[in-house]
Amino acid sequence: MSSRSVPGQPRRTLLCLLLLMLTACGGAATPTAAPAPTVGVPTATTAAVAATATLPAPATAIAPRTASATALRATPAAQIRETSTATSATCGGGVDLLGFSDALDGARFADTDVGGLSALAYDTASGSYRSVVDNEGETPARVYTLAIPLTDKGLGTPAVTGITTLRDAAGTPFTGRTSDNEGLTALPNGELLIASETEPSIRRFGPDGLLRGELPVPARFLVAPRGDATNNLTFESLALAPGGDTLFTATEGPLRADGFTADLRGRLRFLRYRRATGGDFAPDAQFFYLAEPAQGVADLVALSATDLLVLERGFIPGRGNTIRIFRVSLLGATDEADRESLAATGIAPLAKTLLVDLAACPPGAARTPAQQPTPLLDNFEGLALGPRLADGRQTLLLISDNNFGRDQVTRIVALAFAP
Repeated sequence: MSSRSVPGQPRRTLLCLLLLMLTACGGAATPTAAPAPTVGVPTATTAAVAATATLPAPATAIAPRTASATALRATPAAQIRETSTATSATCGGGVDLLGFSDALDGARFADTDVGGLSALAYDTASGSYRSVVDNEGETPARVYTLAIPLTDKGLGTPAVTGITTLRDAAGTPFTGRTSDNEGLTALPNGELLIASETEPSIRRFGPDGLLRGELPVPARFLVAPRGDATNNLTFESLALAPGGDTLFTATEGPLRADGFTADLRGRLRFLRYRRATGGDFAPDAQFFYLAEPAQGVADLVALSATDLLVLERGFIPGRGNTIRIFRVSLLGATDEADRESLAATGIAPLAKTLLVDLAACPPGAARTPAQQPTPLLDNFEGLALGPRLADGRQTLLLISDNNFGRDQVTRIVALAFAP
């Protein structure tokens, strides 16, 4: 991690902020006392959100402007008791919580530990979901195929149904030493695009997991000293827009030249790729996104070529995670690809509106092995659209990365909102 400071800010402050944005930092955790079933939907009367008052408040709308500790282990999948998911609970702002499940927490499949799930994508080719493991030492890099039952009656019990090992062109498996896979999208032809933040890179894999190529990455997005990015704060996201010709990713933290504002909001860059007919994806434009204090971009969903959902995640030791989803429009946005620094005056960030703060969702029967503002929260890194409900609402799925540790949970949360 770079120790370089942003002009006008103490070096120690910047280093602390960067630490807060890393998923691996957790520190001592205080377990929640009462155990509970790990699959369920909360009731609206059980919201416990008062603790969020100590966390940075989100901006409800930002328009363009001119200027390891003792920890409880989740119930094993074999002991999970189903609870009703027939009634949803409101999170406010027109967003409902359909349910959550910890069924994958502590699970094993094909002699592998299911964990470290850092992205989620719907695969139209198979009609299932795919989730990539970020890194687990020398174990092979892999993508799990998931069944996630979701209807207007709520969230069922997710299950792993398949596994794909990611291999280089010679057939040698990638490992946690040679990749840190954080972003994922599935192409209509069955191929997978996977973003690794080590370099960073965006690799193209066949349905069999064999490497077929890489997308070009602009030089300044590479990790220093090759580029201007900070290690472990590069590409965590990938989103394919409907139609399959527009692709988005974003830096989790700012490039060194872009830095932070005085109130420690990261000036981030969204990178858009376009694909010509019969061709491959190529970088097309860059956009200025202003994150909330002590938060970074963990994932993206493209509702259209100009309308995005942005998953922002933060972590504060002794308090826990902040998980917020914003709706962002690219209409009228300026391409900042040639801008040396987003810290220059007179640059407007993308317009953004808060869709939901997950801390506002009633936690119900959720439990957490660590200190969190509410028991429902954890290290959510993946975001994906689910099916439309009978009433027209769009479902939205989040998945958490437990970092293969005992103070975090592998959890899926299902939301619904009016598109």
